[in-house]
Amino acid sequence: FQSFHNVGEEKNFVFLSKKIEPSSVLETAPLFDGLKKELAWNKFSGPTFTESYCWPPVAQGYDVVVISHQGKDPLLYIPPVLTLLQLESDYQALPNMGGVSLILCPGWKKAQLVFDLLKTYEKCCRRLHPMLIILGQNKEAASQVEIRGCEVVVTTPYNLLRLLEHNTWLLCRLCHLVLDEIEVLFSDTTEKVFTILDCYKKATAQARGNSPHQIVAVGTQWNKHITPLIKEFMNDPFIVITVVEEAVIFGNVQQVVQPCMNSSRTAELLKILDFTQRNLQKVLVCTDSVTEVEMIHKALKSSSIVSLKKHKESKCNAKCILERWRKMHSSGTPAVLVLADDCLQPLGITDATCVIHFSFPSPGAFRQRLQCMTDNFCPVIKVGMNLAWVVPQRIITGGYIEVFQNISYCFQDSAVDQEHTEAKSVILLTENSSCHAPGILHCLKYVEAEIPEELHYSTARVLEPEENEKFSRPLCASLKAFGICRNRRACPDRHQINLSTDMAQNIADEMVETPDRVTILPLLIVHATNYFGRIVKKQKDPYTALAKEMNDYFKVPGHRIFVNIVEKSVFYGLREGAICHRVQVVETPAKDEENVCEVTIKYIDEGRTSQVNSDQLLYLPAKFQSLPPQAVEIIVCRVKPIDNEVDWNPKVTDHINRKIKGKLHHAKVVHTLGKTVWVDPMVGLTNFPVMKIWINEYNIRSEILSTGLGTDNPEHIAEIQKLCRQMPVLDHAENLKHFYFYDGIGEFWKYLGSIVQGSKKMCLDAFFLDEVVHTKEAEDATVHQQRGYHPQIKWFQDNVTVTLKVQILRAADSKCEFSKEKVVFSAYSEGRLYVAELELYQSIIAEKSTSVIKDTEVVILLVKEKKGAWCKLLKNKNVHVSLDFEHWEESEDEKPFTVG
Repeated sequence: FQSFHNVGEEKNFVFLSKKIEPSSVLETAPLFDGLKKELAWNKFSGPTFTESYCWPPVAQGYDVVVISHQGKDPLLYIPPVLTLLQLESDYQALPNMGGVSLILCPGWKKAQLVFDLLKTYEKCCRRLHPMLIILGQNKEAASQVEIRGCEVVVTTPYNLLRLLEHNTWLLCRLCHLVLDEIEVLFSDTTEKVFTILDCYKKATAQARGNSPHQIVAVGTQWNKHITPLIKEFMNDPFIVITVVEEAVIFGNVQQVVQPCMNSSRTAELLKILDFTQRNLQKVLVCTDSVTEVEMIHKALKSSSIVSLKKHKESKCNAKCILERWRKMHSSGTPAVLVLADDCLQPLGITDATCVIHFSFPSPGAFRQRLQCMTDNFCPVIKVGMNLAWVVPQRIITGGYIEVFQNISYCFQDSAVDQEHTEAKSVILLTENSSCHAPGILHCLKYVEAEIPEELHYSTARVLEPEENEKFSRPLCASLKAFGICRNRRACPDRHQINLSTDMAQNIADEMVETPDRVTILPLLIVHATNYFGRIVKKQKDPYTALAKEMNDYFKVPGHRIFVNIVEKSVFYGLREGAICHRVQVVETPAKDEENVCEVTIKYIDEGRTSQVNSDQLLYLPAKFQSLPPQAVEIIVCRVKPIDNEVDWNPKVTDHINRKIKGKLHHAKVVHTLGKTVWVDPMVGLTNFPVMKIWINEYNIRSEILSTGLGTDNPEHIAEIQKLCRQMPVLDHAENLKHFYFYDGIGEFWKYLGSIVQGSKKMCLDAFFLDEVVHTKEAEDATVHQQRGYHPQIKWFQDNVTVTLKVQILRAADSKCEFSKEKVVFSAYSEGRLYVAELELYQSIIAEKSTSVIKDTEVVILLVKEKKGAWCKLLKNKNVHVSLDFEHWEESEDEKPFTVG
């Protein structure tokens, strides 16, 4: 391995596995002319320093690994890969003479960004036709995908594996595999990525002809799984690393963190130097002050350790120091140089074997200190590189969280004998640098090392003010929506209850006076499971009366008094057409010359925000301000995005938005906190006024699951309640009144109304699929495990048969037993047992009745013993059975009949 680096500006550091001639000017870059013109047209300012090194080997078809701060930018690989695809001669051996590039991204959001970028450059490329493949869990979707005339496919590991189940031939045309954000792919989807790599390796082994095969991996951090990627799947790759800290990890530098008191640093230093002098080494002792350089040099001299010193006030110049540094080592004497950070760059040392950080360095100084060892970086491309102790690079530079996902470590009591001198970096961690204790503690836990007691105390002292700084932030949206935040350390928001914030505006008790049965009107759809809207009272809804009164009031021109001076947090009126809204000003920027400014307002009865001119706001009489703001946040429980995604796919959100916005829904409130309600379930109701009935048209959770882009989230409610139980305890009775816990299994409501015959109003019972609150006591959970959950069943009929649709996703081990007056169904779905025993109202022909398993339901066909209409399905009412009104037209001439 060879390394090249520029010791000038730190941004120009580069570590290479093989020499590369950089191409730093777009005009001479190894790209085809049409793409260069398109890049110039789009005001592309590159190539950047990293691009200048990685474009040439990628454009020549070599395997390449790139680790850079720019590692999230698709332009690291898109231009050279597109250039390769224009070379028709390279793909003549392939079907249709076309090679396929596959770009594997860590999630749908990054895949969409890459796809949009490819579309930008599509017009300048021959037959590019990029394709974005995001599939749900519905098998039919994968089987319907056709990749014809497509040269670039963008997808994620989960979606690619679903696609390969039906399109294995894709890999036969695959010539260029790009792994985008490699550290994320390997940390979140390790097994899936290696499965794909194995499939690609087998496909290339069976390929005919000499078509090109290339793997390009780009990222911001080194990961331990990159080692087997290079060893088992790449062919002598070019490795480009432009981040010093990552080069240190790749270079197998031994890292040691030595805790000590600030007053005992010199004694610890002498112990370390005694150890290093057993072998000839070149040791740098780095600090940040002239005083400490002089103090250390004097201490070493008193201990008979020959050393050099260099700081800005030294009489000896840099050239003299370097000559003496080299002579000491060549003469068989360990070379020890004590120097200040501001002398690192002028000296330009690159052959040190050990750097001792006597003072805790700043990020910039730390990088410069590490560069002093680049000649002794010794990458070993084998599985399981061994490093000792801790890698503190990202502790210093602010990104220490993920570092220990990068290399497998082992703790060593003594130096490992190696042919090549192992570079070492030693940090003296004192009480003055305890602000870095959390990072070090995290690292030690990762490697399962023994943790000193004092480190726990230091970490607690550091984290307390950090958490207090977050205490005024909003409660984490991911925590509320899914019960978990996947990256708490990086998340800027709060992850604990703040009584003064979360309880400042509680939902009025009367709004959830019947928590098992509330009517919700969603008005703002944030995403598939998070909305803002109102809780509507069926009898004398206060906001309905207020809205009518406001509209009537402001219809009178004389009542419309516009505001001259807008104040923040004050309530105003705003007319939009014939509708008047109550709004609150949340932000007031500087006014313009005409004394009119654009202000940010919040619709306090809807939850949405907007920007309007201040001269549109009306004075709001006090009588219209007495009713508290009606907007509440609504979260649908127990469902989350598939594939461990952190955001909902826009397809799901758009579908839910079209389905529910502005429509009345009924829901069961399982938890409230401040102005947020968690509901499970939440269903949409449809009114048939001619028939005088209401039916439950859909269950929102089931709707999301049916898209294939959502999956079960059974721990959601329990995690929210756990969060609230961990709140600061001031007054137990006072705290409890802010929370509503609704445990147990209950009907969402017993009846929408009385079921009557003839001309009187008929109302069907509405019940919900899998209405289980996961915070049941253990004994209730045991009962469920024994007898199973009851699925939701919809039914319809004709004169000969009765059809039951059992709403159950991907049923496994399904059994359906028929007898003359009974049907017993059982199946497993997502780890749960579902059981339904149905006592039929009339008889069937058991031997002719059948069942068919589909992806989202099981269809049971019952053959009637006697032809004709049944007035009901079951002898006894079953809360989980309802009529399927999608097939109502088949029996609309029949007399009314009940659900169960």
